[in-house]
Amino acid sequence: MNQNHGVRRDGLAGALLTLVGGMSWGASGTMGQYLFHHEHMDSRWLVPIRLGCAGVILFVWCFLRERELLFRPWKNRRDRAHLLIYGILGVTFCQFTYFLTIQFSTAVIGTIMQELSPALILAVTCVIRRRRPERFELISILLALAGVLLITTHGSFGALRIPAAALTAGLISVCCVTVYNMEPIVGEYPVTVLQTWAFLLGSAVTALLFRPWRAAYTPTAAGLFGIAFVVLVGNVLAFTVYMKGVQMIGPQKGILYGFSEPVTAALIGTLFLGNPFTGWDAAGFACIFAMMAIISAKPQETIS
Repeated sequence: MNQNHGVRRDGLAGALLTLVGGMSWGASGTMGQYLFHHEHMDSRWLVPIRLGCAGVILFVWCFLRERELLFRPWKNRRDRAHLLIYGILGVTFCQFTYFLTIQFSTAVIGTIMQELSPALILAVTCVIRRRRPERFELISILLALAGVLLITTHGSFGALRIPAAALTAGLISVCCVTVYNMEPIVGEYPVTVLQTWAFLLGSAVTALLFRPWRAAYTPTAAGLFGIAFVVLVGNVLAFTVYMKGVQMIGPQKGILYGFSEPVTAALIGTLFLGNPFTGWDAAGFACIFAMMAIISAKPQETIS
């Protein structure tokens, strides 16, 4: 009985941690919208700084806690190659296109697009294994597509209700999420080690690409607070508590509790930033939530 009580307690703690992680990402996305729309920041300026600050913080943490593993990915050619794919094609371009989606639209669109990744992972898995999708997989993919259609058109299926640039950036972001979730190096090293190098690589690559030091932009006090918020809450806190929760309840339930991210972004954006939220948006959310529920109810090996 005490053992069952401990399992239930761990399950509750894991669910709460995962919820807090998703809520932190949602709040960070909304802060990003505020920075872009009200402080007139550019994602090309913000992302290198955000990734660099988060990378330094995680590097210090890993140097103190995971020193033996911190530099190991660089010691053989295979791991170096996979780390570059994970860090640059996966995490870095996911971070950039995610914030670009928000800059072109709203935090709600940016966060809900991210939730399509389980459906894309299903589709890619079927292609890699050269098999036909199962019935639940087809239903999941159709629900995901229906959700995006409802949110982006608001029922007027002949016209987009969000900028095409935002939709394009959001879809690229989903592809990048799929890359870093399916990368073979995941699981071979602590996720904190992988994220440390991903953030540092991402900061270096985006800084070289976008050269933020050339931008004639000086953040206000509110802008500096916003940068600190997206680094500490959106990267360090959200990532740490979410992954801890997933360790306690498993990735399948974590998918469901991670839905707190777009819900949080929708609530904050509607209440404080004046974002519209219609019945079509609610219907689209429901389709995507149903997709995630179907996926989470199946054995993990069918989608990994």
